[in-house]
Parts: sequence; structure tokens; C-alpha cells
Amino acid sequence: MATDKKSEIWTIPNGLTAIRALGVPIFLYLLLAKNLIGWSFFVLVLGACTDYLDGKVARWLHQESKLGAAMDPTIDRIYIAATVIALAIKSLIPLWLVVILAARDIYMLCLVGFYRKRSGKVFEVTFLGKAATFNLLYAFPFLLLSGRSILGKIEHVAGWSFGLWGLGLYLVTAMDYTETALRAPRGISKKLVDPSH
Repeated sequence: MATDKKSEIWTIPNGLTAIRALGVPIFLYLLLAKNLIGWSFFVLVLGACTDYLDGKVARWLHQESKLGAAMDPTIDRIYIAATVIALAIKSLIPLWLVVILAARDIYMLCLVGFYRKRSGKVFEVTFLGKAATFNLLYAFPFLLLSGRSILGKIEHVAGWSFGLWGLGLYLVTAMDYTETALRAPRGISKKLVDPSH
């Protein structure tokens, strides 16, 4: 049993998720303390890549686990929150975007609690939820590099294209999860799945 537990923890997908987690303080230090845009961009790209790869690798190697299912969305939320706050501090995104994203995540936290209490389950990940996270994670590197040059303006447009699409999907998924929660029959199932995408 102990071996099984260890094999569930020490997997390549969980390692990729851990790399993304370590990238959060490194990114904040590079951008806010050192103002190293290039290295900050590299960390953001690495984080976005690990978010794409960990699920793919988990399915490919048959290394899905309860730990991974819980850890991945949690790290995503921390990663997105830290990046949004840092970009707002650097005046690369407006405050209203921070407020909307924060309000949505706080709402979802309350909704997950309501749904779990009502049905004994947490929300199953949806395609729209994954698409929303994907778009937001790919928006940040472009927004970080946006500027007044021609290339910077192209990156600005690309960043906001990903960002607004991701924000829209983020809000749509919140409404979708709300409908799921309100329609859920009361039960005692304890199925563990992704709670926050």
C-alpha cells in the first residue's frame, strides 16, 4: 500500500505540476524585484507548457492520480492569481481584470463548497474550463512583452485576444457550474475530480 502511495506521488505529471508551482515565486522575484522581463517571460512560457503537458503525459503514461487531479487546478489558480497581480502592479493589465478574475474564483470556491455539501461531489472538469485556463495562461506571456514597438503591439493584441477569450470562458464556466450545482440531487458520492477549472 505504501509503495502504491509513493508511486502515485512520484510521477512525471506531478513533477511537471511541481515545476509550475516553483515557477510562481521565481516569476514574482524576476519581474517585481529584478524587472527581468525576458527571464520572467521564460518562466511564464514554461508554466504554460507544463500546464498543457501534465495532463497529456498523465494520460499517455497512465499516471492519473487523485493527488494530481487536486494539485493541478490548485496550482493553476495560484499561478493565474500571482501573474495577474504582478502584471497589474507593472501596469500591464487594468485593475478591473484583476477584480473580475478574483471575484470569479471566490465565487467558485463558495460554489464548490455548496455543491459538495449538497451532492457529496466536486465538479468534473469540462472542456470549456480547460479552454478558459489555457487561454489565460497563454495570454500572460504576450501581455508581458507588449509595448510600443510594432512587435510589442502585435504581442499586445495577441495577449488581449487570448485574455478576453479566456475571461469570457471563465465566466461562462462559472454559470455552467452554477446550473450543475442547483440541479444536483442530494447524494453521498465522494468522487474526487478537478474542482476549479
